[in-house]
Amino acid sequence: MRALALDRQVEERFLEALRPDQLTLALAALAQLEQEEQAESKQWELQLERARYQAKRAERQYQAVEPENRLVARSLEKQWEEQLRAVETAEKEYHAWKSSRFGILTQTDREAIVALGSDLPALWQASTTTNTERKQMLRLVIREVIVDSKRVEGQVWVQINWQTGALEQFCYQRRVSSYAVFAGAQALEQRVRELNAAGLMDAQIAATLEREGYQTPGLVHPITSKIICHLREQWKIPTVKLNRNERNPTQWEDGSYSVEGAAAKLGVDQSTIFTWLKTGRLKGEHLARSMPWKIYVTEEDERRLHEWLRRARRSKREAL
Repeated sequence: MRALALDRQVEERFLEALRPDQLTLALAALAQLEQEEQAESKQWELQLERARYQAKRAERQYQAVEPENRLVARSLEKQWEEQLRAVETAEKEYHAWKSSRFGILTQTDREAIVALGSDLPALWQASTTTNTERKQMLRLVIREVIVDSKRVEGQVWVQINWQTGALEQFCYQRRVSSYAVFAGAQALEQRVRELNAAGLMDAQIAATLEREGYQTPGLVHPITSKIICHLREQWKIPTVKLNRNERNPTQWEDGSYSVEGAAAKLGVDQSTIFTWLKTGRLKGEHLARSMPWKIYVTEEDERRLHEWLRRARRSKREAL
C-alpha cells in the first residue's frame, strides 16, 4: 500500500482533532477526568494511610511486648512485617496509578492549547516546517497507528490510538489495478446502469461520473468514454445508440447517413464504406465504440466517388 495515502488520512484526522472547537470540547472532557482522578486519588491516599496506620500499630504492639514472652513477640513481629509489606505494595500500586494519569492543566495551559489549534494548520503546511517536526507534533497526540491492507478487500483498515487512550477506526479506498478488487466497483456499476437506463451515451456517462466524484481503481486517472465502453462490455450493459437500439435508418434526422444508407446511396458494399471512412474518402462521425456512424455525403462526394468507382472498374477490366 502507498504510504502517501495513509499519511494524508492521518494528517486530516490529526488537524481535525486539534481544531479550536474540538480542543475546547476535549479540555472540558479533560476537566471532568481531572475531577474524577482527584476523587480516585483521594481514595488511594486513604487506602495508603490505613496501611501505614496498621503498620505503625503493629510496630507499637511488638515494641510493647515483654522480651521474655518470645512466642508472642515472634507472632507480633510477623504481623508487623506483613503490614510493612502491605504498605510497600500499596505505595507501588499508588505510584503506578499516579504515573499513568494526566497532569493537571492550569488555565494558562488551556488557553495556550486552544490558541495552538488556530495556528496549527498554517504551521503544519508551512514550507519551513520539516517532516521531523511534523512527526514530533503527531507523537504528542497519537500513540500509534495500526494498519491492515487485507482486512477489507480493496480498502485499507486503520486504527489510530490517541495518547488520551481513545481509539478511532476507519477505512479508505486503496489504489488497485483491477475492478475485481476495487472497493468502489459495486457503486460504480450501479451508477453506470442507472445512467445507461436513462439513455445517456458513454461520453455523457463518463462526464457525469467525473462530476459526481467517482474514481477508477488507480484513484488518479479520469473516467473516460473508452473506460465506460469497456465496463459496459464487462458488465454486459447494452449500448445506448442514437436510434435507441432500433434498426439503423437509412438517413438520420440531421441529413447524415448510416453505413447502410451510405452504401445504398453510393451503390457499394458496407465494407467499402468502412474502407472509405478509414482512408478519408468519406467523412463521418463515430461518437463511441458500438455506436452507429453518422456519415456526411454531399453531392460533390457522390460525384467524386462515382467517378473514382468508374475508373477503378475500368482499370480492373483492362487488367483482365
